[in-house]
Amino acid sequence: MLSNWKGPLSIGDTPSRENRRRFINSLIQRLYRRSGFNALPMIALGFLGIILLGSLLLALPVASATGKGVPWFDTLFTATSAVCVTGLVVVDTGTAYSTFGHAVLLVLIQLGGLGFMTFATLVFRVLGKSISMRERMIMQDSLNEDDMGGIVGLISWVARSAFTVEFVGAALFAIRMIPAYGVGKGIFFAVFHSVSAFCNAGFDLFGGGQSLTGYTGDILINLTAVMLVVVGGLGFGALNDMLKKRHFRRFRLHTKLVLVSYFALLFGGMAIVLALEWNNPGTLGPLSVKDKLLAALFQSVTLRTAGFNTVDQAALRDATKLIGGFLMLIGAAPASTGGGIKVTTLAILVLTVRMVARGESSIVVFERRVDKALVQRTVAITFIAIAVAFVDVCALSILQPGAAFLDLYYECVSAVGTVGISAIGSANLVPLARVLIIITMYIGRIGPLSMALLFTRRQSRAKELLRYPEDRVMIG
Repeated sequence: MLSNWKGPLSIGDTPSRENRRRFINSLIQRLYRRSGFNALPMIALGFLGIILLGSLLLALPVASATGKGVPWFDTLFTATSAVCVTGLVVVDTGTAYSTFGHAVLLVLIQLGGLGFMTFATLVFRVLGKSISMRERMIMQDSLNEDDMGGIVGLISWVARSAFTVEFVGAALFAIRMIPAYGVGKGIFFAVFHSVSAFCNAGFDLFGGGQSLTGYTGDILINLTAVMLVVVGGLGFGALNDMLKKRHFRRFRLHTKLVLVSYFALLFGGMAIVLALEWNNPGTLGPLSVKDKLLAALFQSVTLRTAGFNTVDQAALRDATKLIGGFLMLIGAAPASTGGGIKVTTLAILVLTVRMVARGESSIVVFERRVDKALVQRTVAITFIAIAVAFVDVCALSILQPGAAFLDLYYECVSAVGTVGISAIGSANLVPLARVLIIITMYIGRIGPLSMALLFTRRQSRAKELLRYPEDRVMIG
């Protein structure tokens, strides 16, 4: 009987073995989830464990540049920022830590960017260990994939692709960094900043909190960093789809929405930065036209959760910070190394507004209909993320009474979106405010909706089947 099942069909689909395979995978997942298994606590606890271990390693005397050790509270902030691929720091990363400390940071950033389950899968495969259904479901949730079929192969492809891109980025960075720092240090700097850029982490080793401001007009450094950030931020599912199908019309709906929304925000953000900062003496004003275009492009890219900067963030105009905060909250694509509520979430929100304005009953885009449950999830994610940012800004305005409100807003949204750029300087925050930012970075990395689901009880089956009468509520 199952062999004759063809699966639900929509316009453009054909009955195939692929439909049957998806049905079987879906059935297995439903049965497994009904047994009470939930991957979210495993993912959340996994990241928490890596953060705590990283903070202890960074607190060792051998990890500090002076040999005396960095205070644990500061290393906790740094480890959280690294694993959550944020980039906010309370000590100067380049001068506070030794080579050992920098190596620990490099590993934490890589683990945070690709996810600990990616590395666990690689270890399992090297050791020849079989991967259980439970572990496959954790992998599936960590990559935000709908289909569990081939998830182990996809994880392996993600690791190979990431290391390849990072190698290319390191080779390009080395062209500038080896002459500046020597062979050994130059290669390490090139590798570190390539991994940091691809993982959208924003950590740098140049010292003095300068990030990439010393390379504002350097085309090679800027475009290499942009390439790494964009590739890391598009999402592994979308990248895999593009490499397999190679034509926009054949891409999945998810991939199409990622590409359109990501690059619309990127170039739209660049145009906004140019318009608002063109004559600002603290940012783009003194630069040549070529350098202004390059700096505006880089600023827009870094708002996709990269965390690097080539212009002084504190000197940005208030309007730029306000709009920049909005772009940081959106972030990168799903299943990427970046954070935020994701570009596809914004795309669904915009399409929902269009649907209501047109009086339509469903969202149709690129000849595909969007599930209403996805719209509900989109609204929930956006609401929770905005609520977290709102609470953070209010709390920080109380804890830091002398700070500019927009700078606090910039800091909070940067933490929620795991971006890592700061206008106030995280080191200037009081201890309690730092605790708040640590929690916010962790929520941003796990995902606002995922964190909410961890603390909510799933409805019973009987309650789900119980349906009450509908009634009307006035809105608007």
